[in-house]
Amino acid sequence: MNITAVVVTFNRKELLKKNIEALRRQKELTTILVVNNGSTDGTAEWLDSQSDLLVIHQSNVGGSGGFYTGIDAAYKGGADWIWCMDDDVFPREGCLTALLKEASDEKVGMLAPRRFLDGKIFTNDFQRYNLTNPFSSMYEGKLRKMQVDGPTEIVGTAFEGPFIRRAVVEQIGLPNKELFIFCDDTDYCLRTVLAGWKIMYVPAAEMDKQLFFSDDTWAERERKKKWKRFYHVRNSAYLNHHYGKTWGVRYLRGFIGVVGYIFTAAISAPLGKGWEFGDVARLWRAYRDGINERLGKY
Repeated sequence: MNITAVVVTFNRKELLKKNIEALRRQKELTTILVVNNGSTDGTAEWLDSQSDLLVIHQSNVGGSGGFYTGIDAAYKGGADWIWCMDDDVFPREGCLTALLKEASDEKVGMLAPRRFLDGKIFTNDFQRYNLTNPFSSMYEGKLRKMQVDGPTEIVGTAFEGPFIRRAVVEQIGLPNKELFIFCDDTDYCLRTVLAGWKIMYVPAAEMDKQLFFSDDTWAERERKKKWKRFYHVRNSAYLNHHYGKTWGVRYLRGFIGVVGYIFTAAISAPLGKGWEFGDVARLWRAYRDGINERLGKY
């Protein structure tokens, strides 16, 4: 069986090294393919010195563009299963073995590992999509609210270890690279489920996740992450508009979401808390771009 791990990285060389070492300990793994999104911290030079890795260097096209490139290359390389992850997750020994134990069901198109953050279970996986009620979250049946001890069917997971069957890629294609960052994993999972495949959460397949900005103040975190907020607003609005089954979901749910960000920006701007008054207009534009399904890099 040809199993290819696809790792997308950007300017996190030390984390990437840790990730690669964890992958090298997965005995069933055939190939490690790393997509370097234009790193400037020495990542490219380190990758080129590793003889056992397949490496693709490209400009920074975000996580979605990275997985688009990586999954495409793995598929064309003949991979039967494609194991996707960012550089900030580290599969524990035996993680791949546990995933493979659940891969025999041909109706299963994707398998998701259990992730740990600081030794505690970390999951944003969920069991149902709400595409009709704009006043509730799109994500229902969240596993973080449950006690899950065995393989459990879900409908959504993050690009932090999903194990994807070749036939899924053949049927639904590649991730939407225009999303850049945020919601690309939700979009791909939703397309998988709509195509009739099952997604299973596998608690026995364990990996650790790294947390960033943990020592920063709230204002520092906001400054570092602010640019991501615009993608989150736009892509959430896009998902709701593109897949929503009611007018409320297609337009109102995204509007409710952007109002919260606008309120935060408006009260934070005069206090120097990472936002500026000009960001209010940018947030509104992000919402409008989402419902008009205008995607691309900001």
